[in-house]
Amino acid sequence: MKPSKSERQARLLQVIRDQVITTQDELAASLNAAGMEVTQATISRDIKELGIIKVATASGVQKYVPMERSGEAASGRLMKVFAEAVVQIDVAMNLVIVKTLPGMAQAGASAMDSMHLPEIAGSIAGDDTIFVATHAPEQAENLGRLLGRIALQSGLKSGS
Repeated sequence: MKPSKSERQARLLQVIRDQVITTQDELAASLNAAGMEVTQATISRDIKELGIIKVATASGVQKYVPMERSGEAASGRLMKVFAEAVVQIDVAMNLVIVKTLPGMAQAGASAMDSMHLPEIAGSIAGDDTIFVATHAPEQAENLGRLLGRIALQSGLKSGS
């Protein structure tokens, strides 16, 4: 059965909440097993549209999760702000340093806060720089990669 877009996206969100899904192919297989005909390309578009991100589990496995958000439209706008603001992402020990366009660090930090990422212990934003503290250097490395992927998915040209 070829589901409607809203049915497919609702089922996709349910699957990633109920299962540990680590790849788009796994997600497509799960939806296909449930009787929904989907391709990896469709899954990729849905992931971007829904603002789904990958986070590291306690065991270090990267899995898809829906971003916590107050509303779909607000989340999409925040991700665009984040992508447009970020110029470069670097890691130093347990810090992630996010360089932004002048005057955009506060907006970028607000977008990051809306993601409710468990790796973030705290952050400080200036005019064009955001310092993000994690509890351990490994978390900073993972967070730096994750923020880079989020920015790329939302349209950033790689700076990390």
